[in-house]
Amino acid sequence: MALGRRGARALLLAVVLVVAAAGLVYELALVAVGSFLFGNTVRQTALVLSVFVCAMGIGSLAAKPLLRRPVATFAVLEAALALVGGLSVLLAYAAFAWLDLYEPAVVVIAAAIGAMVGAELPLLMSLVQRIRRQDADAAVSDLFAADYIGALAGGLVFPFLLLPWFGLLRGAIAAGVANALCAAVVALWLFGRSLSPRRRRALAGLFVVVVAVLAALWWVSDDFEVSARQRLFRDPIVLTERTRYQEIVLTESVSISGDADTRLFLNGDLQFSSADEYRYHESLVHPAMSGRHASVLILGGGDGLAAREVLRYPDVRRVVEVELDPAMLDLARHDPRLRALNAGALDDPRLSLVTADAFAWLREPRDLFDVVVVDMPDPDDTATAKLYSQEFYEMIGAVVAPDGRVVVQAGSPFFAPDSYWCVVATLEAAGWTVAPYHVDVPSFGDWGYVLARRGQIPELSVTPPPGGLRFLDDSTLAAAATFPPDRRRRAVDVSTLLHPVIADYVARGWRQW
Repeated sequence: MALGRRGARALLLAVVLVVAAAGLVYELALVAVGSFLFGNTVRQTALVLSVFVCAMGIGSLAAKPLLRRPVATFAVLEAALALVGGLSVLLAYAAFAWLDLYEPAVVVIAAAIGAMVGAELPLLMSLVQRIRRQDADAAVSDLFAADYIGALAGGLVFPFLLLPWFGLLRGAIAAGVANALCAAVVALWLFGRSLSPRRRRALAGLFVVVVAVLAALWWVSDDFEVSARQRLFRDPIVLTERTRYQEIVLTESVSISGDADTRLFLNGDLQFSSADEYRYHESLVHPAMSGRHASVLILGGGDGLAAREVLRYPDVRRVVEVELDPAMLDLARHDPRLRALNAGALDDPRLSLVTADAFAWLREPRDLFDVVVVDMPDPDDTATAKLYSQEFYEMIGAVVAPDGRVVVQAGSPFFAPDSYWCVVATLEAAGWTVAPYHVDVPSFGDWGYVLARRGQIPELSVTPPPGGLRFLDDSTLAAAATFPPDRRRRAVDVSTLLHPVIADYVARGWRQW
């Protein structure tokens, strides 16, 4: 060993650190891809972590018979781990897009990676002892220290470097390449003399093949992602953008009559169709505007369509829109398709844009508003569930004028009835008096809203702005307040920060359909 025993041991522990970091990257990447595709981060995390950790224990036991040839076994194991881990996101995404077998595929992938990661430590322990014999407890302490520091490195590198620089697909591939190269250093250089020339050449060829496969997949990953993503959408994709908060996709189709249907998706969930978005946004905004509305707060609605409806009233003096993702606002202001739909509302001098998390923004003292429009994505994740919590609705109360009104888009009382009525119950628990209503939006199906105010039941009526409305009128609203037997109120729990039941209600409702 040209490095000397101390140098060789330090190099081996450095490799332990890198392969541990790579293992955690694979794990986090599987959690992330599931969260992006389905929301419900808690479910995805629990699924991946539980399978991964259990498989580690099985892999550690399975490694016992392999300790007689630790160098060659470690090399083959790491080559396989680099390949499977590097391909993990690609395989999971393909299973989702083409086979509709995402969760079974993730269980198999997480189990395979976990078993190989679990087998690493016994093999590495054997290699450490080959460099210098020492007491088992001291060797275990050194090895675990490098392993845990590597886990910290992987946990930080993934969200702050790999994900923003390379994205999910290439981030996992990069971790696989690093994994393979470090294993090659150990097997071919550090312990190469313990191998026969033929075995050394075979292992060198194996690592070359693995790195070449990963490099080729890196090269075609963009094309793969485009093809897989297009499988998820009915219409041709005209724009896609991954921001630090979400994946934004615009699709567009043209009918035989020449009418274009532009659709916005956030993390795969449809936000609107240009063919009928007026139904959604008229129903959301105008019942709340029937009364004093000089000042309006819009929470969410980064596409500018709710703001368009609000700004149709000439007596609106001030609008504040709070949107988390600046990329969404930039797209709504500059993309010609969105700008045509929102009529340039985000550049209206009466409107002020605030880029912030609405929950955090409301915690600071604010001016009072006559109307608050809550146009948030569906609460299919614990991160969005806080925006449908009792605490959130109580904070909204601090910014509403005494006779002000709040309207909340509340999901479908048909497809996710427990979720819809949970919004109603949670608003009531926060001290609001509510008027639930629902309308038909063909792109979504039956869609529900809740109008709320303090003290008395808000009247469902509409005073159209200049130019009138295409869909909504008082008779439509009167019908909207009636729920058929299969959509009537249910007994559900209130959603809070510490008990975000609404995320489970949403997931359960849409899974049933």
